[in-house]
Amino acid sequence: MSIPAQDLSPFAARRRRVLDVMRARGGGIAILPTSRELVRNRDAEFPFRFDSDFFYLTGFPEPEAWLVLIAGAQDRSILFCRSKNLEREIWDGYRVGPDAAAEQFGFDRALPVEALADELPKLIADQPALFVPMGSDRLFDTHLRGWLERVRAMGRSGATAPASSYDLRAILAEMRLVKDAFEIETMRRAGAISAGAHVRAMRASRPGLREYEIEAELLHEFRRHGSQSVAYNSIVATGHNACVLHYRAGDAELKDGDLLLIDAGCELDGYASDITRTFPVNGRFSGPQRALYDLVQEAQNAAAALTRPGARWNEGHDAAVRVLAQGMIDEGLLTGTLDGVLESQQYTRFYMHRTGHWLGMDVHDVGDYREPGAAASADEPRPWRELRPGMVLTIEPGIYVRPAADVPERFWDIGIRIEDDAVVTESGCELITRGVPVAADEIEALMRG
Repeated sequence: MSIPAQDLSPFAARRRRVLDVMRARGGGIAILPTSRELVRNRDAEFPFRFDSDFFYLTGFPEPEAWLVLIAGAQDRSILFCRSKNLEREIWDGYRVGPDAAAEQFGFDRALPVEALADELPKLIADQPALFVPMGSDRLFDTHLRGWLERVRAMGRSGATAPASSYDLRAILAEMRLVKDAFEIETMRRAGAISAGAHVRAMRASRPGLREYEIEAELLHEFRRHGSQSVAYNSIVATGHNACVLHYRAGDAELKDGDLLLIDAGCELDGYASDITRTFPVNGRFSGPQRALYDLVQEAQNAAAALTRPGARWNEGHDAAVRVLAQGMIDEGLLTGTLDGVLESQQYTRFYMHRTGHWLGMDVHDVGDYREPGAAASADEPRPWRELRPGMVLTIEPGIYVRPAADVPERFWDIGIRIEDDAVVTESGCELITRGVPVAADEIEALMRG
């Protein structure tokens, strides 16, 4: 992935924000590696995907790279990356190399990754604090321990090791929770590509096809519009498979009268999209299918109405649960009063997950769901996070009905989920994935067309 020079300013701005946080805590050195290349089998590797935090701060897409930030009298940003190697480039592709990396990606300095072992102890020495991804990678912890041992061995020369340490991941999680304009625009584009893929899948679906054939339609649309990858393994689930929350697309046949649930999204320039639609294979909802589908859509509308600045994270979920629980009572799936069903959580038999999650560079993105700080007491947890403009989350209620003696047979094996990506705005939220229909009538009209 190549980032145009004019698009590098967000990365530099994020590095400055990290340096500001470091300086507020007394200064120090931050060290952050990207992901490692992993062997799939024999001499074949998994496709490389950079570490999200590393890419968030650098825009640098190559493996074997490290970022070092130093906050002090003079701030510094240093990239360690692979050296140019014409022979390896014949086999593996172009490498930026240290000479070009500093200017191209806006660092004060870039060095060969081979120099890491010698340079890091010198850079760590006499720094007041370390800012590192604590406990996230065993190999990194081993490297860090070795560098610190070398610094301590220089003690007779007057060098000192950092006296404090901070979890860099926690700092970045708070930063990444609110997206900047650059990120939101990228996510809009990712959402548009994924919406187009869902439209393509709806138009292609018909009885007799297999789940993997529909998955192929999604993948084709993702790639032909420039997406580099899926954001997660696509769920393409027909019939009773839709009641398995993390089902993978298999070889089940799409049958006349069944629903097809698709939960799929692309990744574009490091950012995820996440859409779920459920629709009839033959293009027309049956009566029981339509009743539950409209119920899930009503629940999504209720959650979306409470996705706005100042609302708490849990308010949308609670609103969706109330709608779903009342609907389960009305349709005979549950008995009792609404308050009783909510208090006993009987609804979790048919709706067992939350109504959304943070979305960003990771499909289940970083960021605490409760306000930072200590809990008032063991019995009083921290309050739920207050939504702010620039936060991005999914809104995805569902209902999943497995066969049982006490369940009306007309609802057996119906699994429905509706999911959209929402950007919190100044006045409410923007659903950036509505390029694919959500209303039942609109879905049927599209499939007829």
